[in-house]
Amino acid sequence: MQNIEMDILGLSTSPSSGGAYALILTEKDGGKRLPIIIGTFEAQAIALELESIKPPRPMTHDLIKNIIMSFDSAIDYVLINELSDGTFFAKLVFSRDDEKIEIDARPSDAIAVAIRFGASIFVHKSVLDEAGIESEDDKGE
Repeated sequence: MQNIEMDILGLSTSPSSGGAYALILTEKDGGKRLPIIIGTFEAQAIALELESIKPPRPMTHDLIKNIIMSFDSAIDYVLINELSDGTFFAKLVFSRDDEKIEIDARPSDAIAVAIRFGASIFVHKSVLDEAGIESEDDKGE
């Protein structure tokens, strides 16, 4: 099983998705990008954290972070591990004591929580092969 580390390239509106947003991930050491359609709330949660904007009260993903931390845990990484019928699946992976714990999550929620921990984002190679697109910047090379 091969997992590929990704970075967040950015967010953009997705006109074809009725006001939803596209979260664009890019290979850390490669030329493929992975667009994932996400909801407005999740896009806002990701954008606020990327821009280091702190709302006056904790948002849902901040609450989740605080709960995880209260149990002396932290997110190790996110893995987008499956694509089925156009739907992406992900796992939040964290450790507590010597135990590895995996929690099923929507990729948008998993990423919104992970960036609050500074955790890495990985995509399974089979998912990137199926849904990834070559970067326009890399096509000329």
